[in-house]
Amino acid sequence: MKKSLVAVALLGAFASVAQAQTAVQIYGNIDAGFIKRTDQTLNIGKRASNTLGFKGTEDLGNGLKALFQIEMRYEPDTGTTENNGRPLFQGQSRVGLQGDFGMVRLGRGLTPFQEVVGSFEPWHGLPTPAGFYTDISIAGFNSTPLDTNSSGGSPSNNRYSNAVFYNSPVFSGFQVNAAWATKEATGGGLAGVGTGAATYAANSEASVNPFSVAATYNNGPAAAMLAYERNAVESKVWSVAGSFAVTPELKLMATYSHQDQEHTNTQRPTIKGAVLGATYAMGPGKILAGFGLKQQEENVRQHDLFTRQYSLGYEYSLSKRTYLYVDASRKKNIFSQATGNAAATPTVNHFDVGVNHSF
Repeated sequence: MKKSLVAVALLGAFASVAQAQTAVQIYGNIDAGFIKRTDQTLNIGKRASNTLGFKGTEDLGNGLKALFQIEMRYEPDTGTTENNGRPLFQGQSRVGLQGDFGMVRLGRGLTPFQEVVGSFEPWHGLPTPAGFYTDISIAGFNSTPLDTNSSGGSPSNNRYSNAVFYNSPVFSGFQVNAAWATKEATGGGLAGVGTGAATYAANSEASVNPFSVAATYNNGPAAAMLAYERNAVESKVWSVAGSFAVTPELKLMATYSHQDQEHTNTQRPTIKGAVLGATYAMGPGKILAGFGLKQQEENVRQHDLFTRQYSLGYEYSLSKRTYLYVDASRKKNIFSQATGNAAATPTVNHFDVGVNHSF
C-alpha cells in the first residue's frame, strides 16, 4: 500500500512538472461595425483583422524553449476565411526555438519591416482605411508581389512564406529582427511597366531571395525604428520612424518610407510616404489623429503625384478587452502605383463605427 501511494505521488509530481513546462494559449479578437465610404453603400465590415490563433511554448531546459504559433483570419459578417481566397493560417504559421541567442522561427509571418512600422502610426497598424499603415506609412510597398491574391495592394502583401525569422535579445532597449525567404513560386505574377522593366508570369520563381531587417529602440517614453527590405522582384524600401510620449496622455509619432521599384517600373520607380500622428488619452477614451502624404515621382509626365489623407478617430474602452470606436477619414488624389493614372474614385471619404473584443 505504501509503495502504491508513493508511486501515485510521484506520478502526480511529474504531471505537475510537465504541465508547468508546456503552455498552450488560444487567443484572438473579433471586430465588427458599420462602414460607409464614398463609392459604397452602408455595410457591415471590420476595422481590425479578425483573428483566431493558437500559440505555445515548451521548456526544454538550460534556458531553451520550443515554440509555435498558428493564426487564421476570418470575416466577422459572414464567418468565412478572410477574402475567401487566403490560406487557412493567413496570419502566421511558425515553429522555432528561443534561448539566450534570441528567437529563430521557420514558416510564414509578418516581415520585420512590416511588423514594426505599424507601431508608429495612430491606428496601431490596423488595416482600416482610416489608418495609414496599409498604404502610406509603408509607401504602398508589397513584400510578396508574386503571392496569389497579393498584387494590387491586397492585405496579404506583408508576410513572407517559406521563410526563416530571427529576433535578437533586447540589449538596453535595442533589438534587431531579420527574415530571409526562399525563391519558391507561390502562384502569382507581376507585369512590368516601362521599357526594360521585368515581367513575371504566374508561377514564376523569384529573381532574388527576399529579405527584411529592422532595428528597434524602446526606452521609457521614446521609441524608434530603422528598417530595410527587398522583395522577390527586387523592389526595395527603407523606413525610419519614431514616437515620444510627451505626457502620459499625449503621444506623438512620425514615419517616413522610401520605395524603389526600378526593376519592374522604370517609368515611376520612386514612391515616398510620410505620416504625422498623435494619440491623446482621456480617462477610458483615446483620440487618434493623423496626416499622411504619399508621393510618386513621375518620370514620363515630368511631374509628381501626391495623395493626401486626413484621419480622426476615437476609442472608448469598456474593459481591458473591449472597446468601441468611431473613425472619419478623407483621402484625396488616389492613384494607381503601377500606371500613375487616377483611381476610379480619386477622393474617398470613409466613416466607421463599431466594437472590438479580444480574448
